[in-house]
Amino acid sequence: MKRILMLATGGTIASRESGQGLSPAITSEEILSYVPAVGQLCQVKTIQLMNLDSTNVGPSHWLEMAGAVASHYQEYDGFVITHGTDTMAYTAAALSYLIQNSPKPVVLTGSQKSICLYDTDARTNLYHAFLYAADPDSHDVCLAFDGKVILGTRARKERTKSYNAFSSVDYPEIAVIRDGRLTRYLAPQNYASDAQPSIYNSLEDRVLLLTLIPGMGAQALEQLKDSYRAVILQSFGVGGLPGGGNGPLARAMGEWMAAGRTIVMMTQVPYEGSDMSVYQVGQQVKAKYPLLEAYNMTLESAATKLMWVLGQTDCQEEVRKLFYRPVQHDLIR
Repeated sequence: MKRILMLATGGTIASRESGQGLSPAITSEEILSYVPAVGQLCQVKTIQLMNLDSTNVGPSHWLEMAGAVASHYQEYDGFVITHGTDTMAYTAAALSYLIQNSPKPVVLTGSQKSICLYDTDARTNLYHAFLYAADPDSHDVCLAFDGKVILGTRARKERTKSYNAFSSVDYPEIAVIRDGRLTRYLAPQNYASDAQPSIYNSLEDRVLLLTLIPGMGAQALEQLKDSYRAVILQSFGVGGLPGGGNGPLARAMGEWMAAGRTIVMMTQVPYEGSDMSVYQVGQQVKAKYPLLEAYNMTLESAATKLMWVLGQTDCQEEVRKLFYRPVQHDLIR
């Protein structure tokens, strides 16, 4: 029987009413007690790594989660991380970069309602996470939710209340789980029996997201340059800047790059990605400045990959190389 370690981090799945709204208060052992059938799938141990509303989860916590997986990697056959839904897609993406090429699965899950409620989705989601983690063909970082298994680099929360909260963006779901049966849509990767993951322990959190709206000027971009190492500019459609290559936003971008900063352009549109070569307002900018383009990466992956890349190097040539190197199908050009 597989040995699975559950790392509990808080979230709705672990929440109780506090008198001032829901707050994580249920322990990892209590969470497991609600789903005794997990014991028929695998041997489980738990660690209460933290107990946070996922709104409060960030880069330091991602490093702590990756470190916990690394510390116990040789003892267990897989890992389940219980997590709040609000930032779960960011955590899944971040862990995909911090724990690369893992022959063992790292499965994130959570719920839209607390596990202690009678109409919760938590018990099913947790059971499915362990079902997937205990399967011998499972590997790498993924998210299990509402009967779907999604690559960690492709998950996005698209609904705030419904049980089908997460979607796989511009990439097929890995698998579905229906009536307790796992059906894979994608063939698993075959790792060598002695393969070990590449685990990283550094992130750069000085990454800014700036979403453009019509009529927006360049003042914010100009004033924030000294506080951040990189900015992700979310523009319109397939990608372009108001004013093209000679507008105030483009000039502000030039100042960022002259100061050794990194610029990533991506679209605000949820699906199908960017292509700055299509329109003049994009092509001019890309020809003039050595920016990076996220293409069809999710925002969660683009942001956390940039944090990972900048945590590894200060060299702009190496930044470009690492950002464009695909990790778990995060980038398809």
